[in-house]
Amino acid sequence: MSVRFLQLHTLTSYPASLLNRDDVGFAKRIPFGGSERTRISSQCLKRHWRTADDDYALDRIEVGGEPVPMAVRSRRTFEVHVLTPMKAAGIDPEIAAAAVEEVLKWVLPEGKAKQAKEDEEGEETVRTQQVTVIGRPEVDFLRSLAEQIAGEAENAKDVKRVAKERLSKEQRDNLQALGRGAGLDAALFGRMVTGDVLARCDAAIHVAHAFTVHPSYSETDYFSAVDDLQGAEETGSGHINTSELTSGLFYGYLVVDVPLLVSNLEGCRPNDWKNADRALAGDVVRRLAHLVTSVSPGAKLGATAPYARSLAVLAESGDSQPRTLANAFLDPVASRGGLLDASLRRMAQHLQGLDAMYGVETARQLAAVTSVDELDACVDERVALPALAEWLSAQVVEAR
Repeated sequence: MSVRFLQLHTLTSYPASLLNRDDVGFAKRIPFGGSERTRISSQCLKRHWRTADDDYALDRIEVGGEPVPMAVRSRRTFEVHVLTPMKAAGIDPEIAAAAVEEVLKWVLPEGKAKQAKEDEEGEETVRTQQVTVIGRPEVDFLRSLAEQIAGEAENAKDVKRVAKERLSKEQRDNLQALGRGAGLDAALFGRMVTGDVLARCDAAIHVAHAFTVHPSYSETDYFSAVDDLQGAEETGSGHINTSELTSGLFYGYLVVDVPLLVSNLEGCRPNDWKNADRALAGDVVRRLAHLVTSVSPGAKLGATAPYARSLAVLAESGDSQPRTLANAFLDPVASRGGLLDASLRRMAQHLQGLDAMYGVETARQLAAVTSVDELDACVDERVALPALAEWLSAQVVEAR
């Protein structure tokens, strides 16, 4: 069994909801095939999968009885996880802040590190200009380094001299050699860095923006809030406003670059992935299949309860270049005869056309709430979602 890429195609229906808003509060959209479609951005999808808190949550993965560390994504990472613990340990606040500032300038390119300053309460604080993605092993390493610098400095002005002696190429190499240093989620979804100290992680999971297979369906929802303490003689509402609601059947697409995933998780070269331990990568893929199909993005949770699960999931495994099935919906799907069934037939027709032109290049499994003969004929097996997730995991762990 040989595999380089895993692909997931999903169809998920959402009733009245506002899943992903733009800068003015409307549902995100994209023109496709001559019509406007409602869209869910890949950033939105990845964040909800990354932060999901259920039985398949990524932060519940363990190796050797210990949880695999996630990344810390914040402008306040150095303030909360480095400077504050140093001050709590009794290190002089001025020396601690100066040491953290030097480490910060060493880690991040010039212009992205922010100078140490006092907050409203007069305490020294350090924040970055942009949100950084730094793994917990890296944070621990950097705090240890800042503590060493602070411990050797006689005063805040002496910190720069000590830091210059400490921050060497050897320290950089030590930082980049940390096992899963960037965090599990950075290993999956990538981390872009412009300096040469933190190791860059290319995304092993590629996620497309989801979009409706039909033209956008939307309505302006007028709502009001009643003032319960308003007198009987008073008229009107305490608040009046409008909000956009949409509904639709969304096509979603995801690709797993298996060699890169194993490389990011285990620290091996991508070409050597088959010689590495692949148990963690297999567990990640298994959990991802559940997260992608059951975790719903969405704003206005209290007002719309936008919780849905995928109605159909097509999984593929193979060595050939991945290809989306989005073009099955280049022409909007009409709802006559059932929107889901019509969409599944469109997907089947597109697959059949690709197979006829390029040959069958992947092994396929399908999980769906309904059966369409045309699509069933395109897959190797029709299974329940847990079995599909286990099959994807086996593609990674048992690959030869």
